Amino acid sequence: MSSNPAPAKVGLEPHPADERLAILRIERHPVNALDQEMWDLLETVAAELHSSTTYRAVVITGGEHFAAGADVKEMLGLSPEAFGRRNRVLQQAFHALATAPQITIAAINGYALGGGCELALAADFRIGGRGAVLGLPEITLGIMPGSGGTQRLSRIAGLAGAKDLILTGRLVRAEEALRIGLIDQLLDDAEVFDAAVERGLSYARGPLALRYAKQAIDNGFGLPIEDGLALEADLITRCFASEDGQRGLRSFVQDGPRKATFQGR
Repeated sequence: MSSNPAPAKVGLEPHPADERLAILRIERHPVNALDQEMWDLLETVAAELHSSTTYRAVVITGGEHFAAGADVKEMLGLSPEAFGRRNRVLQQAFHALATAPQITIAAINGYALGGGCELALAADFRIGGRGAVLGLPEITLGIMPGSGGTQRLSRIAGLAGAKDLILTGRLVRAEEALRIGLIDQLLDDAEVFDAAVERGLSYARGPLALRYAKQAIDNGFGLPIEDGLALEADLITRCFASEDGQRGLRSFVQDGPRKATFQGR
């Protein structure tokens, strides 16, 4: 967590190689501390993703530093009631990002702390550089994670792993983050963004079925198995009825496996 006076910027733009891949950039020198303006911008960006018919994948990046948490100095000026209302904005923004229909990849360099770590946890995949440092240090400030950290980390790192990081507030370097599942892939710092883009492009060019499969996995997690299977049955029927589904099945019969091209319809 940090504080600084630099102007905030959160932008969503198409990648020049393929407009179906969006790049979500976070910029606030020097370490991308998330002020309240950025909370609102993230909420707006998340809503744009849910309404987009173009974007199929998203790379989230902060450049040299992913995001060093909420702006603590700014938080001190809030009453408990105002903080509660404002925290819900960030929590809802991250939930909207987590449930966006696109496949999301966090490209993590430098600090991903507090709210920055929670933002990374909201992504489907996390690629980390060797110099990355991640953690939820809120407990050392006398508070706790409040934007999804207590819920998402336990689903990723298990209950004991989540309690270890959250209750101690300790920070972990990239190698340990990979070992406990906090990141999925470890690369040299200079390779992280390009690798995230390459993965994002592979999903951007993929079928509509990616969205339905993500929905089945995320929404079915934690449901009784019968309810999860019912959800799965509904979504595979939608896949079958789609233009992509019919195209893929015909291509398999006529041309063999992995030859189909898809339109996302």
